Amino acid sequence: MKFNDLKINSEVCELLKRKGIIEPTTVQEKVIPAARSGKDLIVRSKTGTGKTLAFLLPTLERTKKISVAQVLVIAPTRELATQISKVAAEICKVLELDSILISGGKDIFAEKNKLRRTPQIIIGTPGRILDHLRRGTIQLDGVNKIVIDEADELLKLGFIEDVENLLCETSTDRQLILCSATIPPRIRQLAAEFMKKPQEIFIDKKVVTLENINQVVVKVNPDKKFSRLVEILESESPYLAIIFCARKESVSHLALELAKKKFAVDELHGDLTQQQRNFALKKFREAELQILVATDIAARGLDIEGVTHVISYDVPRDAETYIHRIGRTGRAGEKGTAITFVTPNEVEKLSRIERGIKKQISVRRPTQKKFSQKKNRSQKNF
Repeated sequence: MKFNDLKINSEVCELLKRKGIIEPTTVQEKVIPAARSGKDLIVRSKTGTGKTLAFLLPTLERTKKISVAQVLVIAPTRELATQISKVAAEICKVLELDSILISGGKDIFAEKNKLRRTPQIIIGTPGRILDHLRRGTIQLDGVNKIVIDEADELLKLGFIEDVENLLCETSTDRQLILCSATIPPRIRQLAAEFMKKPQEIFIDKKVVTLENINQVVVKVNPDKKFSRLVEILESESPYLAIIFCARKESVSHLALELAKKKFAVDELHGDLTQQQRNFALKKFREAELQILVATDIAARGLDIEGVTHVISYDVPRDAETYIHRIGRTGRAGEKGTAITFVTPNEVEKLSRIERGIKKQISVRRPTQKKFSQKKNRSQKNF
């Protein structure tokens, strides 16, 4: 199946083709026709399945070229909102529509000036959108198409009440698309209150292309972790690598120690300003950095082409977080490597993850041949 088989605008199909996106993913095949019908949808889909295009394509093609905000996309983090906004901006250019990104860390007065042109599509984080609503700089009563992305993450971050407040300000005659990796009871409650007979589209976990990712465990004592990490980085020579730590303090310390070893590295965590985050991400995307050390929240929703390695310096808290981490590599058919460091005290956490993903992760022995990676960066912006 091709995108034109889904009756996507021919010029948008050409845009996708130039990006190297020819065939729709399973979630796109199922969501696009359902969303086009105007139905409320609950989409359960893991990271890396292509859900951004799945909800943007049918939503934007049904948006009118009038000076009224009609589409609202709510994301849990600035990074995910930015990622969605970049994809939307390119599609909007083809469709002659106007979109705006509204998120914390940016100049609110600059956003206020941009809102005066009344863009049809608003993409942002709930807190900042609410801030504009209270200031009277944004009107949502004409919004009749709403996407809530990563609803379970919004719940974890405590934003669900903000989302409910925003929904109350939109048109009562609306379409609501709720995307989430999991559907906990509180998300079910939200759906019951604001959705009308929603159609549920559940994408099997196997759709996430974990088979493209070489998953290995490195068992190590705590005092040997850093030296083992350096050894792996030197032997594997990743094109781009993301290293995950559990805490912000660990991120900063590890990035500093790697810099001392002359690695091209920067850090990404919640204590950085938005300008600092953007600068680090820009350098990483352009391969001016080889390594990005990050927390899970800061890296939520990152889709950066060319990531060959993901390293969990600290074992993730659960299987969902593990899948999110390793999903930063092995995207769009490319191969990737996911390495998880496990200390003796973390063996039980690893066992829980293996039960969750229904797979036993192989253990890497200390002596390994150098692993070679292709260094071509294919199109994965979408």
